[in-house]
Amino acid sequence: MRLSALVVARNEAARLPACLASLAPADELVVVLDRSTDASAEVARAHGARLVEGEWALEGDRRNAGIAACTGDWILEVDADERVPPELWPALRATIAASPHAFHRVRIDNYVGDRLILHGWGGSFGTTLKPILFRRGTKRWRAQRVHPGLDWTGTEGERITSAGIRHEVDRDISDMLRRLDRYSSAKAADLLAAGDIGSLPDNIRRCLSRILKCYVARKGYKEGGWGLLIALCAGLFPLLAHLKARLEPERHRG
Repeated sequence: MRLSALVVARNEAARLPACLASLAPADELVVVLDRSTDASAEVARAHGARLVEGEWALEGDRRNAGIAACTGDWILEVDADERVPPELWPALRATIAASPHAFHRVRIDNYVGDRLILHGWGGSFGTTLKPILFRRGTKRWRAQRVHPGLDWTGTEGERITSAGIRHEVDRDISDMLRRLDRYSSAKAADLLAAGDIGSLPDNIRRCLSRILKCYVARKGYKEGGWGLLIALCAGLFPLLAHLKARLEPERHRG
């Protein structure tokens, strides 16, 4: 079974070298660059990647373009801020050699700076498992700007948790808050495009529910102040998106 590694990025020349080096055991490396103006293309070529360059307004569309460019039987889809550790590759190879399923979720280890944060992720602000190992032809992203939905053909197999992909999700608290701003702006554009921004009371309830779920049910309290911060960001994400779409539609209409 041939395995393609796929990376979709924009202006990630600083982080691509470590990401692509960690993907060297794959049989094929495909890098999609969306409107990149830095040295990302040179970095990708230096690592032997097949390059797909273009301009896509929607995250779902650019990711689908990358999937279509892969030729392997299976695809491992990672981001530029992720690293696949050597100890994970045997489990990936063993899975694709024997699996009858369409896709598998892989453990994600999220870092803020040098700190590993195990608990409290959720609410579209972070995850500890992602369906990133899949057969070619079974996964399609929906046409949305941020956290697009997925359509699958086939069944889900066992989760791969023997080792985790290192995800350098944020550099520090300020970086986390900037990410919240970017995500909520993109989500506001999606809401406006769909013609349904929801109601303020519903989004207030969603905000409070997500905070409680991340901090209590997902055990964010074990991370101290970091867990509280992540819970607040996860809760505020849909509420901020709603308020941006409601109060500043002219700024977020794509």
